Amino acid sequence: MSSAALTAYGADPSGLVYGYVFTADGVGRQVDTAAAGAWLAERDARPGEFIWLHLTGVQAATMNWLQSHLELSEDFTDALKEGSRSTRIELVHASLIAVINDVVYDLSRENTLQVATLWMNVTPRCLVSVRIQPLRSVDRLRAAVKAGETFGSPLALVIHLLREQADMLVHIIRSATEKVDGVEDKFLLGRLPERAALGGIRRDLVRLQRLLAPEPAALFRLLNRPPAWVSAGDTQDLQQSTEEFSVVLRDMAGLQERIKLLQEEIVAHIGERTNRSVFVLTAVTVIALPINLTAGLFGMNVGGIPLAEDPEGFWRVLLLVLLMTAGAAWYAFRRGPE
Repeated sequence: MSSAALTAYGADPSGLVYGYVFTADGVGRQVDTAAAGAWLAERDARPGEFIWLHLTGVQAATMNWLQSHLELSEDFTDALKEGSRSTRIELVHASLIAVINDVVYDLSRENTLQVATLWMNVTPRCLVSVRIQPLRSVDRLRAAVKAGETFGSPLALVIHLLREQADMLVHIIRSATEKVDGVEDKFLLGRLPERAALGGIRRDLVRLQRLLAPEPAALFRLLNRPPAWVSAGDTQDLQQSTEEFSVVLRDMAGLQERIKLLQEEIVAHIGERTNRSVFVLTAVTVIALPINLTAGLFGMNVGGIPLAEDPEGFWRVLLLVLLMTAGAAWYAFRRGPE
């Protein structure tokens, strides 16, 4: 089976994976393509209701169906074509454009970081979400809708997804913190950990922050001047979600700084060990220098070797070598390694 077929699994010929119509009470009921098209055609006669359409971006028929039933923002279609993955929610004319990401992160680094992106167009009575790969956060949102959880507006669904993203980021930070704790414990016990592991976690945290953290400028503009159709309750929930993200990002920045300091300590410790090793090698070389020099001079098979006829010549030379070796050892170990 091809990758396109896998990512489009569950979608009908129009690209609709599933759709839900929410009543004025916030309870959703699932609809198919025909029912969704009928609702869109009669939406003016259904006050208080709104619809959520979740589609796959793999099929070419998806955009054709959307454009035939809805007036989508050009920025939304451009974001789909460009494949923009930076998490954001911003106001474009009368609609909101939102992008969120799901990640599958393996701390053991046996598998690469997997990212799935969801693009959303939010209007007062319609939420259109398009994905290429399935997202766990969307599956959890669908499960909440099927379980009877109520949502008062399309933006409430987006806020639920943002909170899911923040919870996922918290889980990743906790797992990374446990990993860093283990590395730090080994270091405190005198066992040098692998610096590559810490460096990999630090790089992943930077990438995750770039992928999962909402763009602050667009988000603050939206919070300061929300559109008229956004209720005060949704604005407050979005503000709370933003604050949760801020706390998580501060924790992530703190973890990155902790990893940086731990890496610096490991580098310093490795440098100290290297200096001691170089010092020992240098000291041994200096101490052995008188012995090697004397042995080389007295080992030459030439005439005129001093003390060659002296019966106590060996002991005299040995005493001289010992004195010179002791002097070299004193000089070598006088200051110690720096």
